[in-house]
This record gives sequence, C-alpha cells and structure tokens, in this order.
Amino acid sequence: MSLRAHLAEFLGTAIIAATVIGSGIMAQQLSDDILLQLLVNTIATVFILALVIWLLAPISGAYFNPAVLVVALSRKMISLRVFFSFTIVQCAGAVVGAVLANGIFERALIGPSTNVRDGGWLIVSEILATAGLVATIFIAINQGRSENVFWLVPMWIGAAYFFTSSTSFANPAITLGRSFTDSFAGISLSSVPGFVLAQLTGAFLGNLIANVLVKPIKN
Repeated sequence: MSLRAHLAEFLGTAIIAATVIGSGIMAQQLSDDILLQLLVNTIATVFILALVIWLLAPISGAYFNPAVLVVALSRKMISLRVFFSFTIVQCAGAVVGAVLANGIFERALIGPSTNVRDGGWLIVSEILATAGLVATIFIAINQGRSENVFWLVPMWIGAAYFFTSSTSFANPAITLGRSFTDSFAGISLSSVPGFVLAQLTGAFLGNLIANVLVKPIKN
C-alpha cells in the first residue's frame, strides 16, 4: 500500500478518536444528564464514521480498525505487511486523536483514564458489538455491495451505542486511544486487553456469520 493509503488510515482513525472523545467531553460540559451525553456522543460518532469512510475508502479501503484488518487478512484482501503497517498507523492515529481532543478542551494532553470497565457482561457486549460490525461489513462485501458500507457501519455503531452495555467500542485502536483520556469516553489501560481480546473474538465470529449467511463472491 502507498504512503497516501497509510496517511488516510492514520488520519481517519485520528479523526474518529478525536470525535468520540471530544464529543464526550463536550457533552459532559453541556449537561449532567448521562442519557443526553450518550446521545451527543452517538450522533457525532455516527456522522464522522459516515464521512471518513465515504471520503477515504477510495484511498486506503477505510479500514480504521485492526479487528477489520484481521478479517481482511484472513480473506487475503491485504498482505501481512499491510496488516502490520496499517495496525501501527491506526493505533498511532487513535492516540494522536485522543491527545488532540484533550488539548482542544484544555485538558492534560495525556490524561490516563480512571474509568475501569471490567466484568464478564462487558466482554460479551464487546464480542457482540464487534461481531455485528464485522458481519455488517462483510455481508455487504459478500453481496457485492461494498459501496454501502459507508452508511451501514454508522447505522450499526449508532444502534450498538445504545443496546450494548459497553457502548460498542468495537475497535482495538480506538480502545487504546480512549485509554489516554480521563473523560466520558475513556477506558482504563488495565481494561484495554480484555476489550481487545473480546473484539478480536467478535471479529472472527462476525466473519463466520457473514460467510454462513452469504457465500463470498469469487473474483
């Protein structure tokens, strides 16, 4: 993949992380109502996902998520080298996005989260959230309708914000980035490994669901 593709993956992931964290901080400043905070966070995330996927998909594929990369690698859509390089730039982008969000709200640029998110129900929630996300993406791809992913992904994430107990992180890179902010959207670093493992498990489950439901189109 070209330098331009890697830059697109970096910028896209950074923008998503900055939006998730920044909108959470803004929501906290505007209201003490947790439901309203979650609604603001959800709306901003849905809009930015649709935007960056639509704009950047022609450049890099708009993966923005190591869990999606894992499935793409298993399907031989990308090489092992691209998998590792994209994962690195996505994680870097998520951290930069977190630092940026902290900075524009006059917080410490790196503020480790104290928001512990532990519990079996949260792990199951992340498996479900990521499985649904991956299934959504690859059912569309299996059907030959990948051009619809830019609005299908935000629809799943928007709904999953409300029906999952973990509020649907569903992305190892963004999960890492969210550990750098002690705000509404944060997650303690100690909780990150459990979430990431659940997300990778969900990714393989989602791919299995997609392939069972719709036989992949052979090129």
